[in-house]
Amino acid sequence: MTSEDHLPVDRFDWITRELGIVVAGSSLLVLVAATLQLSFGAYPLSPVAAWRTLLDPTVLLSGGAWHAFLFGGPVPAYETGTLVTWTIRLPRVLVGMLVGMNLAVSGAILQAVTRNELASPFVLGVSSGAGLAVLLTVVVFTGLLPYLPLFAAVGGGVAFLLVYGIAWQGGTSPVRLVLAGVIVSSVFGSVQTGLFLLLEDVGVIQSVVAWTTGSLVGADWAQVRMILPWTAVAVGAALLGARQLNVLTLGERTASSLGMSVEHARFGLSGVAVLAAAASVAAAGIVGFVGLVVPHIVRRLVGTDHKRLLVGCVFAGPALLTAADAGARLALNPAQIPVGIVTGLVGGPYFLYLMRKHRDFGGF
Repeated sequence: MTSEDHLPVDRFDWITRELGIVVAGSSLLVLVAATLQLSFGAYPLSPVAAWRTLLDPTVLLSGGAWHAFLFGGPVPAYETGTLVTWTIRLPRVLVGMLVGMNLAVSGAILQAVTRNELASPFVLGVSSGAGLAVLLTVVVFTGLLPYLPLFAAVGGGVAFLLVYGIAWQGGTSPVRLVLAGVIVSSVFGSVQTGLFLLLEDVGVIQSVVAWTTGSLVGADWAQVRMILPWTAVAVGAALLGARQLNVLTLGERTASSLGMSVEHARFGLSGVAVLAAAASVAAAGIVGFVGLVVPHIVRRLVGTDHKRLLVGCVFAGPALLTAADAGARLALNPAQIPVGIVTGLVGGPYFLYLMRKHRDFGGF
């Protein structure tokens, strides 16, 4: 034993300058996007006035207000600007942040589990499976709406198992996983379209179409209450599994030689990814490409260590989605387009860039 064996291990050595830049830059982008969201609308507020209402101590220090926000119930009477900011605009920002966080973390996990840089909840069919389960619940089993995230998780899990089963031929490869994901997404998408025939209310049909595209229009504290606990569970479990993700990216033989139960780790972490993606689908619909683009960008900036990568995704995911939603809301003001259209316009070309750059279809 050498004297080095007695040296204390720095538990924070994974925090690097690059990670700090990602965190600071993402936080600034969220701040700018949130300011735009809080200021513009049918009831206009200057940025200063918007933040003044958001920091109003009569709301911040009100137990009754927070009980209404976090547990439901009537909101205390406030002036119009305060109510607009706190009950309409702020929840939309918070839901966007949580959805972006979930999708980015889910994509980072799936890319490690499949050892495929092109994997994401959208590409591997998880979002489509969760979306079909949610749509079935909304259209057919309306009495089960309080359990929407659980049904979304089941649907996403079934889709992921189907993709993995189709791609399995004594093992998997990046190209087979992506192609299997396309197949499953196409089938589930067709079933979703067929369910529209069961709807008669034109307003409901328009809402469902916007939801299948991915939309934060109309997001309120109910969506915040629904997605927040699942986000805490999924992100916490992902961070605890960062070391296992690092080992999985080394390959099955290396992981097994290090004493890891590869299949148990793979499916356990996949379950975390499915839960994160399903919670996002339940809250905001099918938002594409966030889970693909964010982990890839963060990985290039902070490296391949998954503790840094996941922390970076926790901040960069909300930054991308809140910025995209601000653009979706203001691009054709007063009309609003679904945020999924904006992420698709950004993510589609980036996906093509990755395909052309990596001739092995994204393998690590």
